[in-house]
Amino acid sequence: MEVKARAPGKIILTGEHAVVHGSTAVATSIAVYTNVSLRFTTPSDDEDLLKLQLKDTALEFSWPVSKVREAFPAQLSSTPTSCSVENAKAIAALVDHLSIPEAKIGLASGVSAFLWLYSSIQGFKPATVVVTSELPLGAGLGSSASFCVALAAAFLACTDSVSLDVNHQGWLSFGEKDLELVNKWAFEGEKIIHGKPSGIDNTVSAYGNIISFKSGNLTYMKSNMPLKMLITNTKVGRNTKALVAGVSERMLRHPDIMAFVFSAVDSISKELTAILKSPTPDELTITEKEEKIEELMEMNQGLLQSMGVSHATIETVLRTTLKYKLASKLTGAGGGGCVLTLLPTLLSGTVVDKVVSELESCGFQCFIATIGGAGVEINFGPSY
Repeated sequence: MEVKARAPGKIILTGEHAVVHGSTAVATSIAVYTNVSLRFTTPSDDEDLLKLQLKDTALEFSWPVSKVREAFPAQLSSTPTSCSVENAKAIAALVDHLSIPEAKIGLASGVSAFLWLYSSIQGFKPATVVVTSELPLGAGLGSSASFCVALAAAFLACTDSVSLDVNHQGWLSFGEKDLELVNKWAFEGEKIIHGKPSGIDNTVSAYGNIISFKSGNLTYMKSNMPLKMLITNTKVGRNTKALVAGVSERMLRHPDIMAFVFSAVDSISKELTAILKSPTPDELTITEKEEKIEELMEMNQGLLQSMGVSHATIETVLRTTLKYKLASKLTGAGGGGCVLTLLPTLLSGTVVDKVVSELESCGFQCFIATIGGAGVEINFGPSY
């Protein structure tokens, strides 16, 4: 039997950067996934291997199970555990043996997270794990969190730690308690990749729907509005740490002004939350709400510009979508990365096609995603 897991990416609707300074931020899952399939192989003399195939980068890695066992004596753990310094060294040795191309060396931390999660949850069984992702890497859409959540879900689905109906047809969601376990393990993977992640990305990917967060407190909510976003990847990489530091420095230089900026962002997030949660009985109300959300997005983008985290490519996307009277804002760290554009319910497909082709002619990558859907899901069955 093959176990498949899929975990969604995430976008921040409002509040990025300001959240570091105590404002509310709102994040949501997007129906763009990382898919993981896990198939245990029968141990044999020549095939006693743990294999990882990263389909999108056409890379395949394998380790003799005996080598993995040597690296992690007495590893199996029923509770999520952090990777110790000794374990990190053992993993580094396993990863250093791989011939990862220089251009893709950034994937090494993801491979390390895979080794840690697999050996901690599954122990030392020979298996083949295949990963495919629709999410661009390093674009602020939570690709690494989605990767860790999908891995943790697939590995846990084959243990007694979670209770799932293996005879269920189609995609299956985890129960609340099991989901918490998946999320905690995924966070351990994220720590290997990012050092000190906030935990927001993996939580949105695991639970789905919409989350508002402020000073470490998360509030889960279901949206009553089917929102559709055009996500434009500017393909400009950025240094999140440097951008966050830049905002903090601006705060030190202009404390009073920046306090007002962060307070305004907090109000935008709260108003957005209220709109998303309120019932939407008819089309008129949906249109009115979409217009309000567009205004909130524009205001949030203006405030992000005043924090100094916009970028020439982001401005190009804003100008292009504005020609079609569409509202956009950066999502995530800024300085490149991705831009969100709200696609109103009554917007014609022709207009969407025009906007997309104009943005793609600038060298950007576009995709359309519904927001606030299900979190991580599992599928048991024969491979397809």
